[in-house]
Amino acid sequence: MTHLDAAGLSDIAGGVPVPAYDRDAVAAGIVHFGVGAFHRAHQAMYVDRLLSNGQSHWGICGVGVLAGDRTIADVLDEQDGLYTLLTVSPDGVTDARVIGSHVAHLHAPDDRQAVVDRLADPATHIVSLTITEGGYGIDDATGEFDPHDPATLADLADLADLGDLTDAAGVEPPSSVLGLVVAGLSARRAAGTAPFTVLSCDNIQGNGHVAEQAVTAFARRRDPHLAEWISEHVAFPSSMVDRITPATTDETVAAVAALGVQDRWPVRSESFTQWVLEDRFSDGRPALDAVGVQLVDDVLPYELMKLRLLNASHQAMGYLAVLAGETFVHDVCRDPLFAGFLLDYMHHEAIPTLRDVPGIDVDAYCDQLIARFSSEAIRDTLGRQVVDGSDRIPKFLLPVVRDQLAAGRSIARSALVLAAWCRFLEGVDDAGAPISVQDKRIDGLLRAVAAEQDEPGAFLDYPPVFGDLGADPVLRAAFADARTSLQRHGARGAIKSLT
Repeated sequence: MTHLDAAGLSDIAGGVPVPAYDRDAVAAGIVHFGVGAFHRAHQAMYVDRLLSNGQSHWGICGVGVLAGDRTIADVLDEQDGLYTLLTVSPDGVTDARVIGSHVAHLHAPDDRQAVVDRLADPATHIVSLTITEGGYGIDDATGEFDPHDPATLADLADLADLGDLTDAAGVEPPSSVLGLVVAGLSARRAAGTAPFTVLSCDNIQGNGHVAEQAVTAFARRRDPHLAEWISEHVAFPSSMVDRITPATTDETVAAVAALGVQDRWPVRSESFTQWVLEDRFSDGRPALDAVGVQLVDDVLPYELMKLRLLNASHQAMGYLAVLAGETFVHDVCRDPLFAGFLLDYMHHEAIPTLRDVPGIDVDAYCDQLIARFSSEAIRDTLGRQVVDGSDRIPKFLLPVVRDQLAAGRSIARSALVLAAWCRFLEGVDDAGAPISVQDKRIDGLLRAVAAEQDEPGAFLDYPPVFGDLGADPVLRAAFADARTSLQRHGARGAIKSLT
C-alpha cells in the first residue's frame, strides 16, 4: 500500500488518477476558510480541474481557525495537501482520484499573523468560505449583525478596548474568520493592493449579501472608513453549491485502502455536483466556466431551488424519520410513505415559492433529488442533517412558510416538520428510545419546548428562530394540530394523516 504524499504519487496504481500538473509550480491564489469534507469534495475538486487545465496560479491555501481544525491541518501537512476523493453514483459505481489543489495550509491558532500576511499578499485573489450557516453572525429574525461565537465576540471586545482609535496597527491579530478577513482587507487597503473577492459557499439565501453584511459590520467596529472602502471595492458574489457529502468514516478509509492508497482522511461524496456562481469579482477570477461551473448574472433562482427543495427536504425528512427510529437517508427515501411526503412538500409548498430557474426542469429536479437521497452507496445519515436545526430551519424551511402564508397557501407539511423538530428536541423517539440532540442554542430551545407543555404554540415564540413569524395565527394553529397528531399517532401516523 502506498502512503499518500508527494513522494508516493508515482507509486499509486493506475486505477486511481493523480494530479498530472507540477504542484511545485502552483501558486495559491485562493485562501479558503473551513477545510471540511464538503469543500474538499466540491470547490477543491473544481480547482483541481483548473490546475489540470494549466491555470497554475489558482491553487488553494486552506485555513483552520478552530482548535478542532488541528487534525485536518496535521493530515494535510503529513500528506503534502493531498487526499483522495471517492464519488459514488446512484447505481453504486465508484470513482476515485487524488486531489492536489491544496498546496498550503495554515492553522490560525498557531500563527494568526501568518494568516493575515497570506490574506494581504497580492497573490491572493479570492478568499472563499465554508464556515456553516451560523458562521456569519447575522440574526435570522432581524437581519442584523449579532454574533454569538466566542472568537468573534472576543475580537470585537478587543476592538472596543481601542476606544476611539481607528488605526488598529500594533494590535494582536484577530482569531475569528471575520476578524481575519477584515484584517487582511485592511492591510491591502493600507498597501494600495487590490482587494480580494470574498466568496461564500455556504447554504444561505443570498450568501454573498450575508457575507458582505457580516464583513462590513465587523469592519465598521474597527474603522468606519475601512467599512466604506470594503462596501465600495470588495466583491461578494453569491453562489449555489450542491453535492451530498457525508462525514468521512472508517469505511471510507478502508475503501481507499482497498485501492492501494493509505489516506488518513479521504472524502466520499455523490457523483452529482453543481456550482452556480455570480460572475462578480474584485481582483480577477479563474476560467471556472471551463471546468463545469455555471457563471450567471443572478444566482437567486438557483439558490431558492436548492435551499427550499434539497436543504429543506433534509430538514423535512430528518426530524420525522429520527422520531420514527430511522438512521440512514437512503432507507427513508426508499420508503414510499416518506418519499411521498417529501414530494408533496416539494410540489405543494416549496415549488410555488420559487422563481423560474433558467435551464432547469424543476419537476425533474425533484425526482432526481429522491433518487440521490435513495443512494445506499452514499450512506448519508439523518444525524448529520439534524444538527443545529436553529441555524438551518430559519434559512431553509421558514422562508417557504413565510411565502406560503403571504399567498394564503398550504403549510400543513412544513408545520408538521416544525412540530417534529419540537418533539425531537425532547430527546426521545416515538418508541421512547433516547436520541442525540446537538444545537448551539440548545438551552433556549429547551426552554421553548418546556413552555410548549403549558401553552400550545409557545415554541414558536422563540425569537432567534422564528422572529415575528411565530405569532402568525395560521402557523400557530397548523403547528398545534401537527404536534397533537405526532403525540397521538407518531411520526408515521402523522404523515399518513396528511395523505
